[in-house]
Amino acid sequence: MSLLRKLPTKFLIPQSVLVTRSFTKSGAFPDEPTSAYYDDLVNAAGHERDLETVRYLLNKRARDCCFNTANTFNFITNTENSLSVLSDLCRTLARLDKGFPRKSAYDTLIGRLCKLKKIDEALRVVDIMAEGGFGLSAITFHPILSVLTRGKRMEEAWGLMEVMKEIRVSPDLTAYNYLLTAYCFKGNLTATSGVLKKMEEEKLGADARTYDALVLGACRAGRVEEAFVLLRRMVDDGQSVLYSTYAHVMGALLRLGYYAQAVKFVMVCGGRDIKLDTELFGSLGSKLIGLERFNEANFILKEMNKRDLKMGFKLRDYYEINVK
Repeated sequence: MSLLRKLPTKFLIPQSVLVTRSFTKSGAFPDEPTSAYYDDLVNAAGHERDLETVRYLLNKRARDCCFNTANTFNFITNTENSLSVLSDLCRTLARLDKGFPRKSAYDTLIGRLCKLKKIDEALRVVDIMAEGGFGLSAITFHPILSVLTRGKRMEEAWGLMEVMKEIRVSPDLTAYNYLLTAYCFKGNLTATSGVLKKMEEEKLGADARTYDALVLGACRAGRVEEAFVLLRRMVDDGQSVLYSTYAHVMGALLRLGYYAQAVKFVMVCGGRDIKLDTELFGSLGSKLIGLERFNEANFILKEMNKRDLKMGFKLRDYYEINVK
């Protein structure tokens, strides 16, 4: 991994923060505050750079069981001025209550930085957690691995996995799933086999995301028969099949021109869950219309109407004009 650049030094907090601090410390909270309520307060204080109030709110929300969310640190944006708060913010987080409040805050901040694609800054926060003994775990690294693998930065992703091992944080199944999904998306079966071998060596097993990635890889490589085998094994192993897994197979059948088989596949998979049926039938119907396979599309829409599945506006209009 590249060396992390040094973050900006401390700055002065403006006097306007006294208003926010006075309000939050007055005890004027609702009887049952929500995570969204705390997010609003944290972001208001963060925009004012009132980090002492941010600290107070993060501690209090943990005591109120209002956990941090993806919106908690939205006051951090992708601008130089906003990012200049990171050094002071990290020092503030170090003074949070020990245990969950502090670890959760650091993990959430890393997630926010990764959403902004600020990997170097996220790794700097990891360094701070490691130096302070603030509860580094595999979960801390998940958003970083996600960004690296989605960006096809596989060498860096593998390097991060090695760093995790060096600092005695064992990569978990989710960490390997990020790598597996990236290779399967490209249809790189050789690299996929390498990841599976490492997972087997670590005795990590497989979950729904693992199978989803493997089905994706088989479909991207045009091996639909293998995708069906994986689906059957997934069910035999007691795994809940994800919507995306069904979608991979459906998409592969359509790309190969197996329209009747795609319809049959969705029909066989249907009847288990209304939400899943709505997604599967609706998606297939839309794709068939786009491919001008109107006979198959009309059949699917008739089935949707028969099963009382909700159609989107465009599908409903098409059904009313061409099918009903």
